[in-house]
Amino acid sequence: MSSYSADAGPDATSEAPDPKRWRALFVIAMAQLMVILDASIVNIALPSAQSDLGISDSDRQWVVTAYTLTFGGLLLLGGRIADYWGRKRTFIVGLLGFALASALGGLAPTAATLFGARALQGAFAALLAPAALSLITVTFTESKERAKAFGVYGAISGGGAAIGLIVGGILTEYASWRWCLLVNVPFALLTVALAVPFVRESRAHGDTSYDIPGAVTATLGLVSLVFGITRAGTDGWADPLTLSLFAMAIILLISFRVIEIRSRNPLLPARVVEDRNRGGAFFTMFLTAGGLFAMFLLLSYYFQVVLGYSALKSGFAFLPFSIGIIISAGLASQMLPRFGPRPLVFGGLVSASLGMAWLTQLDTTPQYVTHVLPAEALMSMGLGFVFVSLSATALFGVSPHDAGVASGLLNTTQQIGGSLGITVMNTIAASATVAYIATNPTEVQAGLVHGFAVAFAVSAAVLAVGAIVSLIFINADRHALAQNDVGVAAAG
Repeated sequence: MSSYSADAGPDATSEAPDPKRWRALFVIAMAQLMVILDASIVNIALPSAQSDLGISDSDRQWVVTAYTLTFGGLLLLGGRIADYWGRKRTFIVGLLGFALASALGGLAPTAATLFGARALQGAFAALLAPAALSLITVTFTESKERAKAFGVYGAISGGGAAIGLIVGGILTEYASWRWCLLVNVPFALLTVALAVPFVRESRAHGDTSYDIPGAVTATLGLVSLVFGITRAGTDGWADPLTLSLFAMAIILLISFRVIEIRSRNPLLPARVVEDRNRGGAFFTMFLTAGGLFAMFLLLSYYFQVVLGYSALKSGFAFLPFSIGIIISAGLASQMLPRFGPRPLVFGGLVSASLGMAWLTQLDTTPQYVTHVLPAEALMSMGLGFVFVSLSATALFGVSPHDAGVASGLLNTTQQIGGSLGITVMNTIAASATVAYIATNPTEVQAGLVHGFAVAFAVSAAVLAVGAIVSLIFINADRHALAQNDVGVAAAG
């Protein structure tokens, strides 16, 4: 059985599996952890950075937005660059660029420099993330080994955000907010040093010409969409600029679709998204991120504003969530080859939805052990199965020629879904809080908790819809997964 298909590149000629594949997985996991950590670690550091650099309340959101705009907008292009230019090469360039941008941000003397550094981080993360996921796809072709590899990837993807809150709290409280960025530099350089000997190069062959019009319209369309979602969170859905950005996104993305139909070598081939299982996985990931990501933000406010926790204590309050993800992802890697993805995704999202619904029972008294901890356990034990299975299904049956762009699309649906979910749930929570305080003007904290509870209820509903979508669209069983391994091996 070959480790790579014929499209994997000139180095992929050996019939035996790559003997360094598990060390390569360790390197890929390090890089993925860095990207995931960076998305949440800055949230804890933001108040200190704002005070130190004199960032206004209206501008502070750019510390987060500058990153998400470039990351979400460039992911599809980053995936295709990885396919054509070389996945290992793209992976290493992404790491080095991320380290440089992190150093620039950590040493930033002004707010503008910090915003620019965050945008640069997002751009290099858009190279790094799809390259990492596609490297797993072309390195592990046997179903059980691939499931274990995706188990590691899923554990990091699901638990990394919570770990980032802990690390951010420690660094901010005992060192400086700047180290929340500077810590990436030695981490990235170490990963590069390990990637050079352990990660094997692979790239697509055949027609590798770039679809420039598609790349431009897709990137600008996704940037407009993410920016519009962000503006809606700060200025409202009816704001003229918000509406203009959404209109521009619709026009650009429709244009992108037209270009793709006519292109000889499209940036996003229809074959990647029209497959029932892959399309279902992308849509389910969008709904999962939409229902989940706001939970971190709202619970952080609950811990710090309502319960009076410090940043560090708030970070540790999420630790059981990370542990649960790691455990369930490990179980998922064992169960995926046996049962296939559909029962794991459906059951995991049902569990996550029940856990989110449990959070609607919070009030202003400390209830961590009786309310937060059981909810985190239910969510995390379900979501480990979801992330592992969706990552594998999104790349199920995809040719090595398209592995990078499929990986980029999976990350894109997660970023867009998460950004939209945070904006919508935050708006719902704020509106419910205002309505509650209007009738109970002396109960401000109770109003905050009420707003959180309403948002948690909507999030639980979104996760439940994701479970139904997975049940309808994902029908690949364990036999199909095994046949896919044979097909990939035969291509070698």
